[in-house]
Parts: sequence; C-alpha cells; structure tokens
Amino acid sequence: MEEKELEDYKKSIIENMKSVGTYKDEFMDIINSLAKIYYDYNDACNKFRQSGSNFMIKHTNKSGATNIVKNPYYLVIEGLRQNILSYSRELGLTPAGLKKINDKELIKN
Repeated sequence: MEEKELEDYKKSIIENMKSVGTYKDEFMDIINSLAKIYYDYNDACNKFRQSGSNFMIKHTNKSGATNIVKNPYYLVIEGLRQNILSYSRELGLTPAGLKKINDKELIKN
C-alpha cells in the first residue's frame, strides 16, 4: 500500500469532517479504517478496469461446467461501496449521518 495515497485519503476525510463540523481526534481509528477502505476501493476499481470492466464473466468450475457469474472484482467494489457509505454515515459525511449527529446535539443541549 502506498502511504502517500493513504495519507491523502485521511487528509480528505478530515477536511470533509471539519467542513461539516463533525471532526474529533477520537475518531482517528475509524478515519484510518475509512481511508484504507477508499484505498482498497480505488485498487479494486483499477483491477476491474484492467480486467475489461465486464460486470458478468464466464467461470468454469472444477467439474468443467461454465456459468455466467458476476465479476469478482465488481463484487468487491459493491461491498466496499457499502462500507464507504456506512463509515461515512457514522462520521457525519452523508446527509442522513449528519442529520443524526445534529439531532443528537440538539437533544444534548
């Protein structure tokens, strides 16, 4: 993993959190995790493109039968998208996540 890319993702996440007012030092573990997920997502997208960008591919199983299946790279991309959305929501980087955080703040005050 290239450290510069990872640091760029972290920096971007922190800047976005600061711009919506949700940044706290205590969130660095989840920020680091989200940065790694972004890195993995970018890597999977590159490999998907290199493999021909086909959503469906032919797969021959060990008994010799050939079936049409979802491209494994695309399956990884789909999962990583869900993780990005989930982590971003927790950090207040989606409209729903930010609303939830703001509503909690209103209740506290």
